[in-house]
Amino acid sequence: MRTLLVEDDRMIGDAVASALKDASYAVDWVRDGETAMIAVRDHGYDIVLLDLGLPKADGISVLRMLRSGGNHTPVLVITARDAVEDRILGLDTGADDYIIKPFDFGELLARMRALVRRRAGTSATILTNGRVALDPTTREATSNGHSTRLTAREFALLRALLMRPGAILSRGELEDRIYGWGEEVESNAIEFLIHSLRKKLGADTIKNVRGMGWMVPKTS
Repeated sequence: MRTLLVEDDRMIGDAVASALKDASYAVDWVRDGETAMIAVRDHGYDIVLLDLGLPKADGISVLRMLRSGGNHTPVLVITARDAVEDRILGLDTGADDYIIKPFDFGELLARMRALVRRRAGTSATILTNGRVALDPTTREATSNGHSTRLTAREFALLRALLMRPGAILSRGELEDRIYGWGEEVESNAIEFLIHSLRKKLGADTIKNVRGMGWMVPKTS
């Protein structure tokens, strides 16, 4: 899942980015509001984690730019500003949720999962196409009654496909959801991950659509 982290504090940014990568998120980290606006304009994100006290352009300005431009990407504000007035301003400007520093990483990840579910229009915590089920909290996949724990990148790839059963995702779209800026992507990385998932979950788990990409079939 592609995440934009907007945080100017290097220590906090390092900690959050590392925790997100450990949880199988592809993370792009920027440190000022102007760069955040450019990143959102040029890339598609599943969620934005936004500090408010930023150089060049503050978080409220970034929020206003997003929403005035019709961008509906979920935004979770992460800030030390705990005044009720600040929370009201952030939510009224277009934030979807708010978490105060310091926070527990488990709570941050749970709030992120909830926002992504809300955007997808579902309250279900398990991703499934009717044949394969994936639990985002444990990174376990279940197929034909057998459960197996996935590696971080296997999980990220299967999650991207199960978020849109029946939709074909190209190599580039899958790489965007697995790798953040600056991470090296080997030429056969996607094929390797799909081969590994098929071995664990069954050969028909992921279908290849020649010349287009991959999908998980949508079943009843």
